[in-house]
Amino acid sequence: MLSCAAWTACQGTASSADHDHDHDHAAEAAAHDHADHDHAAEGHDHSEHDGHDHAAEGHDHEGHDHAAGEAAHEAAAGEITLPAAKAAAAGVEVETVAAGPFREVIVAGGRIMPAPGDETAVVASVSGVVSFARPLVEGAQVAKGTPMFTISSERMQDGDAVARARIAYEKARAEYERDSSLVGDRIVSQKEFEATVERYETARLAYEAVAREDGAGGAVVEAPLGGYVKSCAVREGDYVSVGTPLAVMTQNRRLTLRVDVPERYYSSLRNVSTANFRTASGESLHCLSDLNGRMVAYGRNADDASAYIPVTFSFDNAADVLAGSYAEVWLLSSQREGVLSLPVEALTEEQGVYFVYVQLDEECYRKQAVTTGATDGERVEITSGIAAGERVVTRGAIHVKLASASNAIPAHSHNH
Repeated sequence: MLSCAAWTACQGTASSADHDHDHDHAAEAAAHDHADHDHAAEGHDHSEHDGHDHAAEGHDHEGHDHAAGEAAHEAAAGEITLPAAKAAAAGVEVETVAAGPFREVIVAGGRIMPAPGDETAVVASVSGVVSFARPLVEGAQVAKGTPMFTISSERMQDGDAVARARIAYEKARAEYERDSSLVGDRIVSQKEFEATVERYETARLAYEAVAREDGAGGAVVEAPLGGYVKSCAVREGDYVSVGTPLAVMTQNRRLTLRVDVPERYYSSLRNVSTANFRTASGESLHCLSDLNGRMVAYGRNADDASAYIPVTFSFDNAADVLAGSYAEVWLLSSQREGVLSLPVEALTEEQGVYFVYVQLDEECYRKQAVTTGATDGERVEITSGIAAGERVVTRGAIHVKLASASNAIPAHSHNH
């Protein structure tokens, strides 16, 4: 009984020890798990915190650089690069925009005409058949006194006009000389002698008029003034009578500009003093102020057949303007102050919109749309799009436009 009790006690102690040992082992495992959990938690917090901050910092830095690059690219995309050497070689010129005076403008059409007294007709001095003394074509230059035509009536029914005039003159002279010696002795009355003198003088004038132009082939018609042949009215072999126009000569030194102005501008014509014009035969703009031009007159009433008022200017033909040509005319009226304007050559047009090129620096330009106002043919009013002080290309704008279309020119990275 005692042995059994001792053995049972020993088993209980062992079991308790084993239980305690297992419990301690479980506690240690739990502690270990707790330690691992804390470490994992700490690692999670550290990695999560560090990773989030690093990612956030990296994202902000890259986004900032990307946005700045796009902004720089957009700034460069609207600019045009043209090296200064190429711009100078292409004749590109720049003007600083400034407010200044500008004239009110009336745009109309006109025609260049010879000035009164600048043209003269060459007429036949006798009747007969015409032959040319020299080749005459329109525009040929002829000096004063140069033989132009020969008129012969040698084989005509009435005979040669010069010969007839000479015969009549010689007869009248003989009568005059005879009566002169008889009138003193009162053989010829004073009345008869005066009639003889009248016949003599008439015959003399008629003969001298054709005798000085008498040539081997008939009467010679000379140029009455130096100038150019505007037109020839006869052909070789034509028969003409005395006074028939043979040709028209023009000196082409003074011309007239006749402008047809609509009626609605009648009240403004009193302020018009000069004009600019461009003929259909040329590209140059002519200013009457540079050609000693002046307004001659303007109509006080409209023509019954049209609703236009004639305005006439006179000017020197120092620019080789073709008489008879049509012209586009800008009548300059009263003056305005404080107007922004640019030369017409500064503007380029695309689909009805006008553009200029603003110089940003020595090699960089910007295309700028503008709104235009009146133009006098030389300069054009700018109502919006640019401001005073900006530098705008006024000559050679087409070369800047071509540079903007070239893909070979790199983007400009200059910051402004």
